[in-house]
Amino acid sequence: MLLTSSPLPGWPDTHPRGTVPIREAAGLLLPHDGGPVADLREQPARWALLTDVTAALRRGVPVLGWGSGAALLGRALGAQIHGSDGGLEWAALPRGAQVHTWACEVPLHWTQGRAVAWAAPELPEVVRADFLAALPGWADRTPGSPLEEVGGVPALEAVVTEFYTRVRRDPLLGPVFAAHVQDWPAHLGRVTAFWVTLLGGDADRGPWRGNLNAAHAGLGVRGEHLRAWLTLWETAARDLLPAPAADLLTARARAMGARLGGRSSRQRA
Repeated sequence: MLLTSSPLPGWPDTHPRGTVPIREAAGLLLPHDGGPVADLREQPARWALLTDVTAALRRGVPVLGWGSGAALLGRALGAQIHGSDGGLEWAALPRGAQVHTWACEVPLHWTQGRAVAWAAPELPEVVRADFLAALPGWADRTPGSPLEEVGGVPALEAVVTEFYTRVRRDPLLGPVFAAHVQDWPAHLGRVTAFWVTLLGGDADRGPWRGNLNAAHAGLGVRGEHLRAWLTLWETAARDLLPAPAADLLTARARAMGARLGGRSSRQRA
């Protein structure tokens, strides 16, 4: 599925941007629409499009832009934008890009990795055909956040649920949580929201806005509790996730444990 910022009759399998998450698209198309590129003040829709282009590039999603779409693509790659006063805007050559065709001082056709740009408003058939032919070789994706690296919200929810199943059976930690948690579904939801926010957030969920230290104040957390907590978290992650994802979650948990452990030491002092 190709996502497009404007309708494109005649293109195969194209759908409006936002139909599916960008990371799941075969590519993103940015047709010429004459919209602004350099000055996006009071242009929230345009800012949102630029944000999506940046997200696509970060994830390794192929992007093809022409006309104003090529200028927007160049801006997402950090290029300076030229032209204004109602004329066609165009992007200077982004760092690391390769020029295939020049039109005087304008880089007419350039590429940078999976980004393909044609600065003129009309896209040549050969550029379109080359982009479509390259898509099967560009099917892999780069995670856009640590959350995506661990498998997204469903994978994280599974780890949190399994972790607390083990916690409730643990002779040391079980009594602590039994004394302080009355609504387990709500608790699991809050903990999942915390981890989602910690790992980069999810567009469909609001960020967790609590305070880590305040949430654990008064629990009587000691070193032995933290060690048991980390052990159970690590084993749950390793039992449910691939090793790289489990390593990421374990590293974040250890950093959190060090923070909580330091606070507990200061309290005792």
